[in-house]
Amino acid sequence: MGDTWFQLPWPGPRNPAALFISLLLVAGAMPSEAGTSCPVLCTCHNQVVDCSSQRLFSVPPDLPRDTRNLSLAHNRISAVPPGYLTCYMELRVLDLRNNSLVELPPGLFLHAKRLAHLDLSYNNLSHVPADMFQAAHSLVHIDLSHNPWLRRVPHAFQGLAQLRDLDLSYGGLAFLSLEALEGLPGLVTLQIGGNPWVCGCTMEPLLKWLRNRIQRCTADSQLAECRGPPEVEGAPLFSLTEESFKACHLTLTLDDYLFIAFVGFVVSIASVATNFLLGITANCCHRWSKASEEEEI
Repeated sequence: MGDTWFQLPWPGPRNPAALFISLLLVAGAMPSEAGTSCPVLCTCHNQVVDCSSQRLFSVPPDLPRDTRNLSLAHNRISAVPPGYLTCYMELRVLDLRNNSLVELPPGLFLHAKRLAHLDLSYNNLSHVPADMFQAAHSLVHIDLSHNPWLRRVPHAFQGLAQLRDLDLSYGGLAFLSLEALEGLPGLVTLQIGGNPWVCGCTMEPLLKWLRNRIQRCTADSQLAECRGPPEVEGAPLFSLTEESFKACHLTLTLDDYLFIAFVGFVVSIASVATNFLLGITANCCHRWSKASEEEEI
């Protein structure tokens, strides 16, 4: 019986290499520890999911639930579905640079409580909605550079007390309200060069705020230039002083208002008198013409 037992055939592959490959295939088909297998065209290792440079037109539908680092860079993604990040509570890094994003859906980062690094550079974003990142209060770095159509970021960064690096360079920003930045106590680096800044009176509060923080906040002052109005076109943004905005603070005194009222009154009287004289002149001309016609008859 003992000899017979040892002579029974092995039910699996006779080739050890074939056995190893079979095990690999089975392991690849099985879900990860987080309950979801690695998406097609992506690589997954140690909670890092890399789907970059795969010519993707849409985001992969399912990711491992424990994903911490997600790279979707260098693709052709034009939209991210609402709620896409809801299930990935461990996400720390999201790289969406060099895609074709036009807008971000409301509430995209509502559950991204641990997200620290966000790269949205080299896209086609036109605006960032107010409070877009408010729920992602752990954000340390946001890159929105090289979005040439980005013209509005109203209150987009409110509540980001830990934000240290903000890159808004090479966009379409002509104006940036002070409210967009003053709620960022931890800001260390601010990049705003390469935008078509209009350095009118509305820019004065922002420039004052930046000057007060220039020791704490590194800015690309050499690249930030004014595109308008004509009298300051080409001037470095940070070269403008309080004297540059002196005209914005001109106020009229009581004497000025009285003088303006007097001039307006005089102009009105002169206009009435002129119209009266023109009327008399026209009437006289008409009578003279009629009298001439009667004499000829």
